[in-house]
Amino acid sequence: MNLVAHVEIPVRDLERAMAFYGAVFDIGFGDIVEIHGNRMAYFPFVPGAEGASAALAQGEVYVPTRDGAIVYFTVTDIDAVLARATDLGSAMFFPKTAVSDTSFVAEISDSEGNRIALQSQL
Repeated sequence: MNLVAHVEIPVRDLERAMAFYGAVFDIGFGDIVEIHGNRMAYFPFVPGAEGASAALAQGEVYVPTRDGAIVYFTVTDIDAVLARATDLGSAMFFPKTAVSDTSFVAEISDSEGNRIALQSQL
């Protein structure tokens, strides 16, 4: 069993964040849902596949920060993702760095000011 079941990324502007994450990761989001007075957009998720579910979350208790937990996104082409992100104004907090002969990580800002990380394997 994977310990982490679900992650919610705080955002100030849900539509702006959906546009950013959609463009950077080349994904789509379903309908915006309201849960306990908060607005959420869920990342694509395949039940039974590896990884936790995740959502962009907008509401009073959701405060973006670059100083909190860091969510890592697995990508196939880290260079392409970094290029799309920086084209959209992302700050580079930690440049693409080899972790091993076949894997890399990098840390950037999202559209809301959160620090997020990318990881890829060749």
